[in-house]
Amino acid sequence: MKKGCLTGYALSAILLASTPAGGAEEIPVLRQRLPSGLTILVRENPAAPVVAVSLLVRVGSGWERPASSGITNLLQQVMVKGTERRGALEIAETAEGIGGSVSASAETDFSEIRGSALARHWRELLDLVADIALRPALAASEIEGERRVVLSAILSRTDQPFQRALETLMEQVYGGHPYALPSLGRREVVARLGREELLEHYRQHYRAGRTVVSVSGQVAAREVAAEIARLFASMPAGGGEAAAVVPVVPAAAERMIVTHPAAQAQVLVGVLAPPLSHPDYAAMKVLSTALGGGMAGRLFRELRDKQGLAYSTGAFYPSRVGRGVLVAYLGTAPANAEKAEEGIRKELARLGREALGAEEVARARTYLLGQFALDRRTNARLAWYQAFFESAGVGHDFAERYARAVQVITAEDVQRVARAYLGFPTVVSLRPPGQ
Repeated sequence: MKKGCLTGYALSAILLASTPAGGAEEIPVLRQRLPSGLTILVRENPAAPVVAVSLLVRVGSGWERPASSGITNLLQQVMVKGTERRGALEIAETAEGIGGSVSASAETDFSEIRGSALARHWRELLDLVADIALRPALAASEIEGERRVVLSAILSRTDQPFQRALETLMEQVYGGHPYALPSLGRREVVARLGREELLEHYRQHYRAGRTVVSVSGQVAAREVAAEIARLFASMPAGGGEAAAVVPVVPAAAERMIVTHPAAQAQVLVGVLAPPLSHPDYAAMKVLSTALGGGMAGRLFRELRDKQGLAYSTGAFYPSRVGRGVLVAYLGTAPANAEKAEEGIRKELARLGREALGAEEVARARTYLLGQFALDRRTNARLAWYQAFFESAGVGHDFAERYARAVQVITAEDVQRVARAYLGFPTVVSLRPPGQ
């Protein structure tokens, strides 16, 4: 094993030795659910005189259809550009005046309005976040401005070889399921969305029963919870109309070649994987890490170090409320695309055929939990994680239970899920013209 790999392994081990299993779960979280359906989570974290707020609403690209692809992301960007009380400049100046910032985003399963400030200004921060969430102006001029920004971002992603290959893979793996849609949306849809459509989308989904307001910082939990309840008293109750559930149809093994101007070939292999709530989730996370986590992962070790096939390689497995996807990827010289694809396929098959060694499993567990702990060391990330887990239906305290589950994953567990999920991979190979 290379020196760099030992350093990363040691760092993760030190972090785990000094950090509770869940990263920060020794600090209790106050949880309240209001009659309206709004969920409040407050963590008292005395580590630094700052506070962070994460407001999550259960709506994202996973709730969209091809005809509305991108509506959630555009809505989120416009919401922080003005309310009935404040314009875009005043929102920015108010956030800066309390030592922080506010922003918004839309992902697959949720949308977020987030903010941070010095702890002594927690009331002003909550007031600002509530104003954005409850009274967005959705001004026509701001819609046009944000539309241009989003369309530029979509064009940029289309021009990036890896992103082009990834979006193609998602379309192949998920088929007609909304998870196949990109969070930024489709260009032709974003180009025509107007205020009335954004307003209707907002009214349908910004409801108390779909919303979690999560706070972490140097604050008094009960005071914060009471203020949130007061500020959001006017939020429409209930969860609104739920989108029709679209089943994920497991993809048959497919292979697709995409031609795109690029100096490198991109080979991506994807398989449907368990959702966040599934008993196999922790084992698949360890499998993903053993395959492509850091320089000691099998893809890096076997395909880059030993065979010299990869400029870059790895694997990732995003957490999803519905069926997830595990993606193994490799960037290589166009002449090596076929060998690279064969190499990834062999490594996936090998995981089901041969059990990992004890040291390899231990390294994967430690690396995985070390990265998880590192990502939960700020109030902003703590607020987001507890809101996301609550919104996903696994409970705000899922981090601790997940870490305990990872710690007891065995080589047999990894081999079992490899056999269960890796049998029918979908391959996208992106190459320059003429290859």
